[in-house]
Amino acid sequence: MRAIFAALLMVTISLSGCINTDSGSEKFEVDAVEKPGWQVGDWWLYTFETAQFGEDSARLVVTEVNEGDGQYMLGISSEREAQRHAVVNHNPFLGRVMIDDLAVYENGDPQSVFNFPWTAGDTWQFTLLGESWLAETTGSTNGMAVVKASSSSGHSLEYHFDGTHGFIDYFVWMDQEDDLQFRMSLTSTGSDYNGDVWFIRATDLKDRVFEGPIDGEVTDTFVDSGHPSGIDFNYYVFYIDAALPQGGTGTLSIKDHVGNSILTRTYTAGTQSQELATIPSRTDEYTLEVTLTGGQSSIHFMIAGGIENYWNL
Repeated sequence: MRAIFAALLMVTISLSGCINTDSGSEKFEVDAVEKPGWQVGDWWLYTFETAQFGEDSARLVVTEVNEGDGQYMLGISSEREAQRHAVVNHNPFLGRVMIDDLAVYENGDPQSVFNFPWTAGDTWQFTLLGESWLAETTGSTNGMAVVKASSSSGHSLEYHFDGTHGFIDYFVWMDQEDDLQFRMSLTSTGSDYNGDVWFIRATDLKDRVFEGPIDGEVTDTFVDSGHPSGIDFNYYVFYIDAALPQGGTGTLSIKDHVGNSILTRTYTAGTQSQELATIPSRTDEYTLEVTLTGGQSSIHFMIAGGIENYWNL
């Protein structure tokens, strides 16, 4: 009996090193790599999923390392994904990233999405995706720090930082209705990327939802005065989500100050479509005109001015 008791005691002691006796959960353990030193050509292949566009895959790529400004530049291997981000703003990790703490930019200001060194229970605040977040390092999984964040409007984030690969392994953004807004999942990673990479610096010009029925025609305006940096846009990126059930019809047009049309669309009954495209830009004031019939019909129109950055690595 004494031998059996001694054996059980040894098992209990050996297991106690793997268990957090305070909370009953696993110990907080993350890979030691902190603030990884990226190099030009480092890449991460992600599967992206959005409510508007479904699933797609592309590589985030380090295109520049500017030690003087303390910044990396991250682009993406898909021109289409770069355009989607420019107008829908769903991928917050494109563009400038601070070398010191991998802070990403929102409205011209770096935001501390990551909180090095990782410590369980740490809380902090940042702004991202148009929301103000209260974040907490809640634990770890497979050597990765787990962060959960919530906003005052009821949105939520969860993301995992992979110290081995030096960036995000998983990121998900849900709205107040618990509907998916954006998800990215790491598939593979590497270095010495060869190929084309894009990033589009964008300024939102108009984002409006029109709901039917509309009595007559609704007009709205937006002004292109160039990017805040003083650089003229290379083009406009627009997104239209049109939903017209049976019986609904609609039109959308954009005209410059002298009445020249730069974009015209006509929608028939039963249309259910999403369109993402570019059109030439010119500093001007524009008029947006929409007609819409049908009680359940809607047209969501978004347009942004874009400055294209392109690299061939």
